[in-house]
Amino acid sequence: MILTVALAGLGAGLSLIVAIGAQNAFVLRQGLRGLHVEWVVLICAASDFILISVGTGGLEQVSRVASWALPIMKWGGAAFLIGYGALSLRRAWQHRALTDTSDQPDQTLWAALLTCLALTWLNPHVYLDTVLLLGSLAISHRPYQWWFALGAMAASCVWFPLLGFGARWLRPVFASPKSWRILDIVIAAVMWAIAASLIW
Repeated sequence: MILTVALAGLGAGLSLIVAIGAQNAFVLRQGLRGLHVEWVVLICAASDFILISVGTGGLEQVSRVASWALPIMKWGGAAFLIGYGALSLRRAWQHRALTDTSDQPDQTLWAALLTCLALTWLNPHVYLDTVLLLGSLAISHRPYQWWFALGAMAASCVWFPLLGFGARWLRPVFASPKSWRILDIVIAAVMWAIAASLIW
C-alpha cells in the first residue's frame, strides 16, 4: 500500500513538473550555458520540498492566507514574467550562438539564485500545483499522505537534475545561433503566456 501511494505521488509530481513553464525554461537555459546548474537544481528541488510539505501538512491554513496573498503574488509574478520575457526576446535578436560568449559576461551566482527564486516563489501557478493540487491529492491518501508527498518530492529530485545536467547533451544543437534564437523566443512566449494567464 505504501509503495502504491508513493508511486502515485511520483506520477502526479512528474505530470505537473514536466510541463514547460517559467522555472523549467530557466533551468534548461542554465543547463545549456553550464552556469551554476547545481545551485539552480538544488533551489528548485528544495522549493518543491517546502511547498509540497506545506500543502500536505497545512492546506486549510494555506487556503486562508491565500485569500489576501494571491492578488499580490498574481501581479508581482506577472510583472516579473513580463520583464523576464522581454529580456529573453532581446537576447533572441543578439544573434549569438551558445559558444559565442566572448563579449557576454557570465551570470553571477547571486543573479542566477535570485532569478531562480523569483521564478519559483513569485509564480502563483507553483502554489496551485504544489500546495493546493498535490496537497489535496496527498491528503486524500490519508493516513499515508506523507508517502504520497515523498513520491511527489522524488519527482523533483529526478526531473530537475535531468533537465539541468542533461541539457549538456543538447549543446551541439545550440551551437547554432538560430537554435539559440528559437529557444529564447520560446522562453519569451512561455513567460508572457503565463503572465497573461495570471492577469486574466
